Amino acid sequence: MSTPTPTTALARRWKFQLDLSEDQDGSDWVTVLGVTDFKPPAPDPNIEDSSDYESGGWNGNTKTAQGWELTATINRRINDQVKVYHPTHEALRRAAWLFGSNSKAHVRWYDREGLPEAYEGSGVVKWEYSGGEHTALDQVEITITGDGELLLIDNPGV
Repeated sequence: MSTPTPTTALARRWKFQLDLSEDQDGSDWVTVLGVTDFKPPAPDPNIEDSSDYESGGWNGNTKTAQGWELTATINRRINDQVKVYHPTHEALRRAAWLFGSNSKAHVRWYDREGLPEAYEGSGVVKWEYSGGEHTALDQVEITITGDGELLLIDNPGV
């Protein structure tokens, strides 16, 4: 039996989706189109010193909490005939302007090639226009700061 030749994964392997259901219950996942840069988060741990006299001089550390933050840059997608933005773009933009539960987005992202990496969580949306020269595309940087657990899920694309 031969060993397969390993290849390097591509950054564009991620599929980023937003839950557009009214209750954000995961019943209406829609792909966020126009992603040009995607930075999936890894848990950011809060580590406290748990050293004591019995450790023989070695420091002790305990993870007491963790958080996450996802960032993505998108090219704005529009329908110039009826003057509307893509529904995922508009939902994220509106959430950034609102407060409370309306300021949050329920998101998931997973490996579009079927590899096991897949995640789901909810967080507060930040929306920042990129601006640019007269030749630039209309781009926005979206930051979703996690509010609660970032779940490891089964890849829904398999």
